[in-house]
Amino acid sequence: MAVFPRPPLPGSPRSLEPCLSCDARADSVCNAVDDEHLARLAELAVVSDVQAGQTFIEEGDPADSFFNLTAGSAKLYKLMADGRRQITGFVAKGHFLGLAVSATYAFSAEAIEPVRLCRFSRSRMFRLLGDFPALERRLLERAATELVAAQEQMLLLGRKTARERVASFLHTQSLAAPCGRARNSIELPMSRGDIADYLGLTVETVSRTLSRLRGEGLIEIPSATMVLVRDPGRLAVLAAG
Repeated sequence: MAVFPRPPLPGSPRSLEPCLSCDARADSVCNAVDDEHLARLAELAVVSDVQAGQTFIEEGDPADSFFNLTAGSAKLYKLMADGRRQITGFVAKGHFLGLAVSATYAFSAEAIEPVRLCRFSRSRMFRLLGDFPALERRLLERAATELVAAQEQMLLLGRKTARERVASFLHTQSLAAPCGRARNSIELPMSRGDIADYLGLTVETVSRTLSRLRGEGLIEIPSATMVLVRDPGRLAVLAAG
């Protein structure tokens, strides 16, 4: 993992430039900090590049950092004792990781494609939050959103049919579209195997179900990494079970 520390003069125009020009800011918790105070946040960040397939959070390691993705996407997963893997989520530009209150990370994170991220020391970040209540509220909102997502995942794996699971996945991905992108256009950088792992299905079932949804006119699949939603209303109804 390539690491790029901030310049040695926090608060200078040069140290602020990466934050002011970051195209992930609109989707990130960082937009809770005004431009005039951004230098204090910028001086805490260590920018890193992660190659596709590289793990940058290890389950069980001390949870001493937060991670803010500014480019690329990653998968979150847990490993069982026998080596089996369960993907628990996918994250992309603007996601903030490491909000769990436990002393160690409860999941691992692996880059699906090249990722750029800002890493923040947890202890230094906590000291900063006292001066920025808006940032603290935004982090609490993100933590609450993660809890809701975990509850939805339990429902998806426990009660929904294969067709409902795939529809739920596509519907959720469309709602998570970053600023400036149409919600009917879904980018899927992850493999069909990753999607199957996340949904608790086989790769064949995922592929058949996608083809069925396409045949019903709900979606189009112009490429392996792109899905176009043609009927958002029907897809949402199907996702709701």
